[in-house]
Amino acid sequence: MTSRAVGQLRWTKRLPALRPSAFLLSLLAVIAAALPSSAASRLKGQPAPDFVLKALSGENMRLSEFRGQVVMINFWASWASPSRMEMPRLEKIAATYKGNGFVLLGVNMDDTVASATNFANAYGITYPLLLDVRKEVVRRYDVETVPVTVLVDRAGSVRFVHQDYRLGAEQTYVAEIRALLKE
Repeated sequence: MTSRAVGQLRWTKRLPALRPSAFLLSLLAVIAAALPSSAASRLKGQPAPDFVLKALSGENMRLSEFRGQVVMINFWASWASPSRMEMPRLEKIAATYKGNGFVLLGVNMDDTVASATNFANAYGITYPLLLDVRKEVVRRYDVETVPVTVLVDRAGSVRFVHQDYRLGAEQTYVAEIRALLKE
């Protein structure tokens, strides 16, 4: 046996448990990257489930009434700190693109209307906030965490789904909105 073969044999004998573990970790990472991050991600490329919800303003709003526009649906709750960080930024996006064929709908997941109303007033939210007290729309969109942001194209198909909120995510939203508005 050559000295190189002996060296390789020693390496194999010294760390036999690491090689299969490293392989398994790599395999799991590849599988995890290929899987959707949540059930809501399975909606990508599918028609957005239609719904009717009452807005804080009192009117009923149906998603399909906005066909022909780019629609952002943001599932939020007043008790979720990421929602508190994200919503003022979404307010700016809504104001910027409102006249350009874009609409933002906030779907509230609180258990009481008072919680949603107090939050909207405290943060000065002017885009439509819809109440899903019975969580029917939340179930239809397979929302498992808050916030979840869904972008729907003019034809009514889900194009992007974002889980949670991280500072700076609004830049991604804006880029996606601009791309959808150009289509």
